[in-house]
Amino acid sequence: MSIRSTERTRFDVTHDSAPTETLLCGFSEFGLAGLTAADYLVKQLDLEQTGHVAAEGLPAITPFSEGAPRNHTRLFSRDGLDLTVLVGELFIPVGMAKPFADAVLDWAEEEIAEVAVLSGVPVAHGPDEHRAFYIATEDYREHRLDDGEVPPMGGGFLDGVNGALMQRGLDSDLRVAVFATPAHAQTPDVEAALRLLDALERVYDLDVDTEPLESFAEEVRQHYAELAARMQAVEAGRQPEDRMYM
Repeated sequence: MSIRSTERTRFDVTHDSAPTETLLCGFSEFGLAGLTAADYLVKQLDLEQTGHVAAEGLPAITPFSEGAPRNHTRLFSRDGLDLTVLVGELFIPVGMAKPFADAVLDWAEEEIAEVAVLSGVPVAHGPDEHRAFYIATEDYREHRLDDGEVPPMGGGFLDGVNGALMQRGLDSDLRVAVFATPAHAQTPDVEAALRLLDALERVYDLDVDTEPLESFAEEVRQHYAELAARMQAVEAGRQPEDRMYM
């Protein structure tokens, strides 16, 4: 277990087994593309929940489906696959990003070698930019990206959890990459999630059937649309409308 705290916020990581070499993350961000892709990957690779992250001192959510509640930030893995997937449905404010990232990475420090984040970004883009790009530390680029199949993102900056994870990579020998693609901020962006999954297949040589994603996305669209609305309300400093029962 790893614990990180500030004066008012604490993150606890609980896991049933040691982490794998690679940690793949999808968070509640614009378009929920990374979250959708990570959640879909868990189902396609038949992963099992092996841990979770608890947060004290934040406006928390407890998602549920068919009457069964679940932790908002969950870790998945299975025997025979050197990959742990983090599915983060709780929006982490920018001010809490570093303690959250530190809690996860301190827990995984002895075994983990690299972190890859799937992320949608709300940037203006043309048809030629409907693809995934990378932002990665030098050691990650040398280890995973030497074939040039995924192009680099031209310029900008990372903030929040993505920025905190990348900074950890710059300050240590941890390999870190963020795979980003333009996403529509207002609704769950399935096309963006597909682009992220395509990039992941290329980099990690995974066999993921993406055809059922459209029907899968329809099943979770209402749930993720509510997450997006709550995230936007939090960012704007408003109390989100209570639409938790559906």
